[in-house]
Amino acid sequence: MTTTLTIAPRSAQPLTVNRLGYGTMRLTGPGIWGEPADRSQALEILKAAVANGVNFIDTADYYGEDITNRLIVEALYPYAKDLVICTKVGATRRPDKSWVPFARPENLRTSIENNLRTLRQEQVQLVHFRVMPHNEVPFAESLGAMYDLQREGKIQHVGVSNVTPEELQIALQLGEVASVENMYGYAQRTTLRDSHGETRGGEEVLGLCEQHGIPLVPFFSLVHGLPNAGNKLAELATQKGVSEAQLNLAWLLHKSPLLLPIPGTSSLAHLRENLAAATIELSAQDMAYLG
Repeated sequence: MTTTLTIAPRSAQPLTVNRLGYGTMRLTGPGIWGEPADRSQALEILKAAVANGVNFIDTADYYGEDITNRLIVEALYPYAKDLVICTKVGATRRPDKSWVPFARPENLRTSIENNLRTLRQEQVQLVHFRVMPHNEVPFAESLGAMYDLQREGKIQHVGVSNVTPEELQIALQLGEVASVENMYGYAQRTTLRDSHGETRGGEEVLGLCEQHGIPLVPFFSLVHGLPNAGNKLAELATQKGVSEAQLNLAWLLHKSPLLLPIPGTSSLAHLRENLAAATIELSAQDMAYLG
């Protein structure tokens, strides 16, 4: 099992990261809104993640809003040279806490400027354009605006999130796609369909990512994957003396060298458990048994 991967290897400024990142969404208050219940623990989690080798942190300015970005700065600024902070644009929050598209070119520019300000960066290292339900802006128009911002020097690398294989093909025609962030886990591999009946799971795009050497960042792999994982994951976890959540992460790490899990948590104890999953070895027989 490889322990690192390179994002945008063909670019002039590739990013090398360890293959277990951290997603910050759970550091916010209930409903991914407002301050965390325990701010001091949230800061400690970020510090502990980096101290234990995590150098890929996923965030978004609509988490909170701006809560996770501010926590990252408070805990980690000035940043370590090898730390990669990945953010997302394409969505915003209303006062009622609902999630709505924010994908017009001028919206994306506003979001990038906000991320630069709140993260205290001169250039955002990696930005995923997130496809939201009921988005009326053509995908190519939104992504084209992202590449414009990249040419201006505000974005180092452009990625996409929650995309169909067809949208990923469009993105590849428009410019270099540094990474893809889609829902993916042991029990959530396919058949995730949006309001138009389009599949936006991880399995559908993984082959295309592997074909082009693009890392796939699976999100919600623990939250949505485990309830329907079935007996095989539980049985093998018991056999190895680990939790199902840990085995799910180990499965992702062994499934493809281009997978970069970003399990999130608001618990320091759970963070340690997640990080320990990187040490779990799965044989070819184990992987065949899990299917």
